[in-house]
Amino acid sequence: MSLADLTATELLRRYRERSLSPVEVLEDVLARVDQLEPHLCATYALDPDGARAAARESEARWRDNTAGLLDGVPVTVKENIATRGTPVPQGTAATELIPAAEDAPAAARLRAAGAVIFSKTTMPEYGMLSSGVSTFHPLTRNPWDVSRTAGGSSAGAAAAAAAGYGPIHIGTDIGGSIRLPAGWCGLVGLKPTHGRIAVGNPYPGRAIGPLTRTAADAALALSVMSGYDPRDHTSYPPPPENAALQNMALQNTALLNMVLLNTGLVNTDLENAASAPESALCQGLRVALLLDAGLGLPVDPEITAAVSAAAAVLEKAGAIVEPIAPIITREMLDGLDRFWRIRSATDIAALPEERRAKVLPQIRDWVSTAGELTGSDVFHGYSQMGAMAAAVTAVFRSYDVILSPVAPITAFPAELAYPTDDPSKPFEHIAFTVPYNMSAHPATTLNAGWSTTGLPIGAQIAVPHHQDMTALALAAYIDSALSDHRPWPTQL
Repeated sequence: MSLADLTATELLRRYRERSLSPVEVLEDVLARVDQLEPHLCATYALDPDGARAAARESEARWRDNTAGLLDGVPVTVKENIATRGTPVPQGTAATELIPAAEDAPAAARLRAAGAVIFSKTTMPEYGMLSSGVSTFHPLTRNPWDVSRTAGGSSAGAAAAAAAGYGPIHIGTDIGGSIRLPAGWCGLVGLKPTHGRIAVGNPYPGRAIGPLTRTAADAALALSVMSGYDPRDHTSYPPPPENAALQNMALQNTALLNMVLLNTGLVNTDLENAASAPESALCQGLRVALLLDAGLGLPVDPEITAAVSAAAAVLEKAGAIVEPIAPIITREMLDGLDRFWRIRSATDIAALPEERRAKVLPQIRDWVSTAGELTGSDVFHGYSQMGAMAAAVTAVFRSYDVILSPVAPITAFPAELAYPTDDPSKPFEHIAFTVPYNMSAHPATTLNAGWSTTGLPIGAQIAVPHHQDMTALALAAYIDSALSDHRPWPTQL
């Protein structure tokens, strides 16, 4: 296996043993980027010289026994997560390229932990597309099939993770922008509980989280980035399990074995969980199986079959699985569309005319009807975020987990801005993901299977607030029980 394909937990183990150096790993990652980037276009502001210097510094810390929790692990961050000295174009040619004055909270925590941030990753126009279509970045493509989208808006993060540009990639999510690309690229993608990772520029529904190949790596990244930052009034202190998880992360590659469901494990109790039987994950677990969102694009039968197979894994281990009716309504999704449309229209209208003309035509078409909306329309649209939150919360009164598809379709053609190819219907694919942005619940993805054309099929696990590690533990368990694990697409 190439060094670029090693997990973060494996890298940390080998760094600790002195059998591997961060300098060696970074060179292998950069070679992978050189090989595949002409086909994938996943990176922005690639900084090999700065990364090499950071890797040498990390090598010295390991030698001096002063290494941090992610020391020497190659990491990318999405371009809308500010890093000092790099402009934040937000995927559009309409943005002025002004270098960021400081690292955003998540990037700062990664650096403090010793992570080697060697590149930013691409995103589509203003982050408002579930694709890699952008007027600023080249078109980002899916490593499993370059004719298909990697998803969005964390397009480059997903493509980079699947292609092996190192183990940890950080994205953002306001309606599915971590989970959709993760699902379409066969990854674990976590949208954490709102406030667990400080965003820096908070907005209703917006979250930051990891895209990785394994649940253990996602858990490690989450533990490092969690915590309050005064730049984000919606953030809060790290949960009690973080200290124990961080200490174990450098010593145990089976990190997720330490976080088992329904045991109430925190702090030192985590250590005792390693010997618990696998059935502890699922015994008596109440699982709501949501196979029909009730609106939007119809669910592909292959996706239904794959998610049902994931449910069967939980049921076999002792979970109680019950189908449920759709959670959200057409009124809720259309209301959110109207609110987002007026928000985007207001931002675009504030641009000088020459910059406004650079905005992607599909986005301009989408916001062109915003002027027809009344104040009541906008207020009603805003209120639908609360309506979605209430609808999700009602389900968790009866269930411990909601299991569903990530999206109703597999990855669509890369050149399309929307899967519908219709700016008037831009959100027909997010009905499974967007409710948890509005309700602030954590939700993660895992690869549940493959289409007949060889494209990944994602399943989504949503859980009550602050049970992020539980969701990742379940993802790891289901993944371990599924049989069809395919080689990663590192040769195109």
